[in-house]
Parts: sequence; C-alpha cells; structure tokens
Amino acid sequence: MKTVVITGSARGFGFAMIRLFRERNFNIVVSDVNVGALAEAKEELKSISSKGDMLFVKCDVTKYADVEALIVETHNKFGSIDIWINNAGVNQASKPVWELEETEIDRLIDIDLKGSILCSKAISKYMIQQGHGYIYNVEGFGSNNAVNTGLSIYGTAKRAVTYFTEALAHEMKDLHTHVKVGKITPGIMITNFITTSLGDGDKIELDDKTKQIYNILGDYPEDIAKFIVKKVIKNKKNNAKLVWLTNRKAAFRFMTIPFRKRDFFS
Repeated sequence: MKTVVITGSARGFGFAMIRLFRERNFNIVVSDVNVGALAEAKEELKSISSKGDMLFVKCDVTKYADVEALIVETHNKFGSIDIWINNAGVNQASKPVWELEETEIDRLIDIDLKGSILCSKAISKYMIQQGHGYIYNVEGFGSNNAVNTGLSIYGTAKRAVTYFTEALAHEMKDLHTHVKVGKITPGIMITNFITTSLGDGDKIELDDKTKQIYNILGDYPEDIAKFIVKKVIKNKKNNAKLVWLTNRKAAFRFMTIPFRKRDFFS
C-alpha cells in the first residue's frame, strides 16, 4: 500500500487531490495548519470507501520542526512515504509591492517559497535514506515569468519555486539517488485562494478583466486534480512537469469563446 503526503490538503486543490488518492486506495496523510479545516476534511474523507488508511496532522510548513514531526508521524503509522506534494500556499493581496507591509511580504515568501524548500529538504533526507520516493512542488503565477500588477511577491516566490525544483531534481540525479523530483502546473483554479489574501486574510476584489480571464482559463480544482493525480501515479521520470493548462489548451479556449459561456462569479 503506497502512502502520499500533501501539505495544505484540508481544502482546495490539495483536498481535491487527496480525495482521489484515497479513492485509489493509497494511504493518505492530510496536512494543514488549519485545525478546523482538518476536522472537516476528516469527516468528508470518512465517507470514501478505501483499502488505504488515513492520518491527519497539523503542520506549519514554515517551521522545520513541524515538518520533521509530520514525517515522523507518517513513518510511524505507515512505514514509508512514496509521494510527497508541496501544495501549501497563500495568495497576495492585490497591491503593488510598495503598498505591501513587511509582514505580508514575509508571510508570502515564508509559505510559498521557504515552506516548499524546508519540506523538500526534510523529505529528501528521508526518501534518500529509504531508497525511493517522489517529491512534487506546485507551480503558480510567475513560474513561467508572467508579470501582473498586484502579484509581484507571489510571482517572485513561484518563479523561485520552479528554479529550486529543477535544481533539486538535478542534485538528485547528479548524486545518484533513487528519488525523483517534479513540478505540478495546475493553471488557474477557481477556489477561495483567488479571492482571499494570505490564507484566511482580506478578501481580494477581482476586476472585470481578471474575472473574464478566469472564466476563460479557469477550472475547478476537482477537474484539474483528476488529470494531475493520474499523471503523478503514472510518472516515472525525474524533473517531470505535469501541466494541466497547456499553451495549446489555452489557445483553443480563446478561439472558442463564442461557444463556451462560463461564469464562475455570477
């Protein structure tokens, strides 16, 4: 029985993925900083029939001790960790960089970048010792060098996550480990992530132009997760990039706007 750990998996995209892994009879570890969300996730996941078991762990990815404790708890229950997905992240308030408070910048960098690095560091050591495993980091706006007003720090963090993931994949190969590292590129997801800053912070008011783009290119996390989870399970390559919203798919959606009426914000 394989075991998967996903950070930030009590809600949104992480939860959509963890549900599918449970349906596919994986042992699942739901990790989140929000205790209330963990409790709600537990109740919902109980209703899914599965041969795998479940573990729920409160973890702040910005604290290395928390991450190490998550690994220890998982190992003690399941004996190994086969897949680890760094999904935890927060969005930026829609403000230019000079209007952001230092605390906002710290939180964005700590969760969206440093959290992925700390988790990757800890699980890399564990997986190298056990002799196998897959680590995935979730990309976001900025990973492809896109720039937009109000997303400067979030985009910076995600661009750095992309470089870090590729560098980690190189190190795993160069030092002849049996651990594989990859990137998950989910595109635009319609969740409260896009309308809430810093996790459970202030509401983000989207302008009409942004809403139009989201209506064209966005998708619900459940639909994206179905594609991504299948790719994760099948993948055997190091430095793999699992992409939902490809350039070809995006171009097709723009060309078919007159025939596809979607409104996620009505």
